[in-house]
Amino acid sequence: MHWKPIQTRLGVVADGIAGPKTYAVLFRAMGARDNANALGKQAARDFVLYGITTPLRIAHFMAQAAHETGGFKWLREIWGPTPAQLRYEGRNDLGNVQPGDGKRFLGRGIFQLTGRANYERAGKAIGQPLASHPELAERPDIAVTTACDYWQSRGLSALADRDDVLAVTKKVNGGTNGLTDRKVQLAKAKGLLL
Repeated sequence: MHWKPIQTRLGVVADGIAGPKTYAVLFRAMGARDNANALGKQAARDFVLYGITTPLRIAHFMAQAAHETGGFKWLREIWGPTPAQLRYEGRNDLGNVQPGDGKRFLGRGIFQLTGRANYERAGKAIGQPLASHPELAERPDIAVTTACDYWQSRGLSALADRDDVLAVTKKVNGGTNGLTDRKVQLAKAKGLLL
């Protein structure tokens, strides 16, 4: 990947190295504010580790992430509770088998990790005690890592390589909620990266 032209578009030193500063500016360009440096630092490490290393892969990841977090403002689901959130309680498919699991394992992180079973799986995969300390998934560094792990475990790089925003959205969202905004975010990310 040729980072110098991308860095020039982002307005950072065009040294050809995609480090924490380059990624922090990319996160800022996609809406992040106070957490941009922490997100960028972790992305510089994790994107390589998880194979999110081409302009299309990064663009699709950033587009989905920007949508899911409201421009990186929310790394924790806003709890109403709404009728949909109340239905988290007792959901065996989410592993919510104990009273209070629905609220305790609400959506957190970049791709809104939801449900006891998903926290357990992600925690095991990244070596963090997310099931016993679900609030850790709100930390910017862990939010990036859980999203990258999810991306890799669901085969999203192959879908991004095909530039298939609909298929990527279905894997991230479980449906097509917010597809129009995800397309807007993708166009924005592509403008920065391609």
